[in-house]
Amino acid sequence: MEKLEMLYEGKAKKVFKTDEDNQYIVEYKDDATALNGLKKGTIVDKGIMNNTISSKLFELLEQKGIKTHYIKKLSDREMLVKKVEIVPIEVLVRNYAAGSLTKRYGIPEGTKMDSTILEYCFKNDELGDPFINEYHIKAMKLAEESEVDTIAKSAFRINEILIDLMKNINIDLVDFKLEFGRTPDGEIILADEISPDTCRLWDADTHEKLDKDRFRRDMGKVEEGYMEVVRRILG
Repeated sequence: MEKLEMLYEGKAKKVFKTDEDNQYIVEYKDDATALNGLKKGTIVDKGIMNNTISSKLFELLEQKGIKTHYIKKLSDREMLVKKVEIVPIEVLVRNYAAGSLTKRYGIPEGTKMDSTILEYCFKNDELGDPFINEYHIKAMKLAEESEVDTIAKSAFRINEILIDLMKNINIDLVDFKLEFGRTPDGEIILADEISPDTCRLWDADTHEKLDKDRFRRDMGKVEEGYMEVVRRILG
């Protein structure tokens, strides 16, 4: 497997072509951003920790029947993935009130929702990833109706699987972000990453935050929070 030119560099990852037509290499970075890119910094070894966590979670989801872009972990910072075209929709899955949900609706942080909330954002950094609904998605031709249905069903199933996993390691899955991609033959599969960058993860007993909120809110011990998630997931 040969790593060729870089195709894309985002806030947390770089994507490279390979000598295989339908396979890419994703390299995880230590760069950290928050507040739509207004806050920037570095979390030491974040790339290694997020690659480790994402690899394990993708493997678990594959075992449970969820189709993902993940092929295998290549190194501390790199994973091999299937080529996909990212659907420009961020999917937010919320089990407890936190983040923007508390600000928009005045729900106290940590309130357990009576049912899981699914929200969509238009994936566009320049616009600040604004919230959208199914009508926007249809009107803007971001995805077909059948694709949105597949994405929603997958998101709810992924949530069930991850809740069970996190419960076993004494973590509350507060909320998380998912991204999906289209394979060259048009299939919708899970892509991007699942890590403390994209999830809110709280210790089930102490409610200590083990995710990027520690960076967002200048809480300190950011690396320790991520490493605790690694430690529990690896057992």
